[in-house]
Amino acid sequence: MNWGRLRAAGALLAASLAIAVSGCSAETNAGTFHFVSPGGQTRIFYQPDERQRIANLTGPSVTEPESALSLDSYSGRVVVLNVWGSWCPPCRTETPALKRLSETYPDVAVLGVNVRDDRDAAADFMRAFDVNYPSLFDESGRILLNLRGIPLSAVPVTLVVDKRQRVASVFLGAVLDTDLHPALREVLAEH
Repeated sequence: MNWGRLRAAGALLAASLAIAVSGCSAETNAGTFHFVSPGGQTRIFYQPDERQRIANLTGPSVTEPESALSLDSYSGRVVVLNVWGSWCPPCRTETPALKRLSETYPDVAVLGVNVRDDRDAAADFMRAFDVNYPSLFDESGRILLNLRGIPLSAVPVTLVVDKRQRVASVFLGAVLDTDLHPALREVLAEH
């Protein structure tokens, strides 16, 4: 047996595997958003070169169960993605700010994701608060599994998604106008 030739073949195989694995990861995983809260921060802002693409979220509408909603349908627009529940007191507090935002910034899409809720309770919430933007219904939390690392226990959660569908900022807990407006102005100003 020629050990030198065997070592060379092994090194070549290892190098080939490393190239193949790095090529595959660049295709499938690189740039996919995975939330991490550095130092327990609740307000996180990403510079354009740090942003990662958000996974497509698709599911039925809260108010129109036969209709499907998809984050991808907002491609090319800035999106405020808000995770909420009718059972969540801070969600009641932030809903007026999200409604005002959708009226103040007509170029920004607001999309809700209702989690761990009853459809009737969620629809009642949307009617009672006169919510003027659509929401996905995610009773089991399966849709949100696509937002890797987002803690469901932190509801409400709001993400600002740039025009290229990359996460620009994350807010854990209720948001106010003073939180969202600066983040939106910055992302809207980008080309």
